[in-house]
Amino acid sequence: MKAQRQGWAWLAVLVGLALLQSPVRAKAQDQDQGADQDPPGRVARLNYSQGSVSFQPAGEGDWVTAVPNRPMVTGDNLWADEDSRAEAHIGSTALRLSPKTGITFLNIDDRTVQIRVAQGSLIVRVRHVDDDDTYEVDTPNIAFSLLQPGEYRIDVSEDGSQTITTVWQGRGEVTGGGFSYIVVANQSATFTGSDHLDYDIGQVPQQDDFDQWALDRDQREDSADSANYVSREMTGYEDLDDNGDWTYVAGYGECWHPRVIVAGWAPYRFGHWAWIGSWGWTWVGDEPWGFAPYHYGRWAFAGGGWFWVPGPVVVRPIWAPALVAFVGGGPGFHFSAGVGVGWFPLAPGEVFVPGYRVSRGYVNEVNVTNTTVSVTKVTNVYNTVVVNKRASNVTYVNQRVNNGVTVVSHDTFVNARPVGKNIMHVDAREIAAAPVSHVISEEPVRQSVIGAGRPAPVKPPAAVISRQVVARKTPPPPPRGLEQRQVQAGGHLNQQSLNRESLNQQSLVRTETGTVRPYQGQAAQRTEPGAQTPQSEIKPGGFRPFTPPNNNNATRPTSQRPVYEEQGSPAQENGGRGTLQEQDTHPLVRPAPPVQQRSPEQEQQQQQKFSTWQQQRPASPPPAVQRQAVPPPRQPEQRQEPPKQEKPK
Repeated sequence: MKAQRQGWAWLAVLVGLALLQSPVRAKAQDQDQGADQDPPGRVARLNYSQGSVSFQPAGEGDWVTAVPNRPMVTGDNLWADEDSRAEAHIGSTALRLSPKTGITFLNIDDRTVQIRVAQGSLIVRVRHVDDDDTYEVDTPNIAFSLLQPGEYRIDVSEDGSQTITTVWQGRGEVTGGGFSYIVVANQSATFTGSDHLDYDIGQVPQQDDFDQWALDRDQREDSADSANYVSREMTGYEDLDDNGDWTYVAGYGECWHPRVIVAGWAPYRFGHWAWIGSWGWTWVGDEPWGFAPYHYGRWAFAGGGWFWVPGPVVVRPIWAPALVAFVGGGPGFHFSAGVGVGWFPLAPGEVFVPGYRVSRGYVNEVNVTNTTVSVTKVTNVYNTVVVNKRASNVTYVNQRVNNGVTVVSHDTFVNARPVGKNIMHVDAREIAAAPVSHVISEEPVRQSVIGAGRPAPVKPPAAVISRQVVARKTPPPPPRGLEQRQVQAGGHLNQQSLNRESLNQQSLVRTETGTVRPYQGQAAQRTEPGAQTPQSEIKPGGFRPFTPPNNNNATRPTSQRPVYEEQGSPAQENGGRGTLQEQDTHPLVRPAPPVQQRSPEQEQQQQQKFSTWQQQRPASPPPAVQRQAVPPPRQPEQRQEPPKQEKPK
């Protein structure tokens, strides 16, 4: 009887401990889920178009003329018509479309780039592949995974019955028809059919005009001087050299400034606002260089001019829709000139507080990867602006710069009208007294999503629009249109009530041993390449120093974040940062059949085809198909301080 009582006593103790630990475990799980719904840290950018190039925003039925610098996200469609070409970038990865080519961004997140090619020719230049990266091109009869850095071409016939994969450099894997095939460098493989694939391999064909154009574009990027100052994963870096210069500015270090500007120019003034995916209000710049300086870094006014300060060089900086603070955009406020919205660029060291739903760890990352700032300062500003709702207590340098604040009417803002032509003239004293906020109350309308593009004179044929492709990786369901989202939100889609509490009170972290403890804010640091990051150096929100691993394929901070603060955010339209789960089937995607084991006869055929290709392979590739090797990432030059001069005695 005594032993039985002791047994019950121990059981009660164990139950009590489990009950005490369950809230902590539930909290940690909720934090993980909230972080999975963060928007991706990268998007695509349309940086070049020639001829008739059309664009369709995710979830919408309208096709409009493609606008340069428009961020492209999961679900967006792009079409290059006859005698047309287009180029898009996702970080250092280049996508080049030949005439009569249509693509869909099935998925763009921190680990996945998945492209649907329904018809035409696509050349993909991949500069580096991390261990957990997925680059997949899906066509009507195969899924093509790009396994290594290199240059690849995918050609899909007009009826979708044949796909040709060409690998100049790199290594790819084709899945389709129940089998998988490896395509190696200097090899071209043709796949015909659907349920059953006819497969053949041969030499790389002679270079055509499309190949030469892509090669010229590659060489231009390879020699980009800006790669000495920013990461190649900073989307838009490739256009900085042609349009501006780098210079050293005291107090800020190496800065970039545009070479040609118009009278009255200021950052975030010549372009328009658009409503894009999970981020909401997003700036689209008119300038040919107007992508990287508006979505990364900060702007400083020094020596009578504006300079872009890119911030620390990290492996992959986090993309932001617009690094600004808003003026007078709250409900019920209006300037003496009328109802309007104003904004100004954030200065170096100033904290960007997203106006869209994110985890607390995301707030750290988007700031630390884009400006020199400590996590402690991020926490303090976050608590002031979000928790205590006292944005007026924060001092912003550029709010006081003469002509630094831009104000437009409500109609100009929400209808994607050109800002530079529709500026509201507001007295400087009135601007200085207006409330500053990280969010605005303006709700998007249809034109906010469509953007500045005009109705497209051409769009893909109906068969191309509706043609299914084979996918190895399950993409997220296609995003819903603005009208559906507004109905679901009760007409208040832009009401981003964050309801997040301070980091010091709520933020927890799971240690490597599985325990959960509060995080203490501390400044982010950087370590030497190849060094291991001790657990004690993990930053709030799971941020670690950006350290390339031994294989030189640098990992992103997002794959290292262990836990996040709960936000209660709804599922995002453009896919979260976590691993994709099984979801509803995509109407334009059908899963690739399970890979079967080849019979001895099939293995013999494979071996014979490979041997024939090897025997026919020239000793060295002919000059017409020579491709430059993918260069390693350029490291920033070490800055040397000028020698101090002695004062004359």
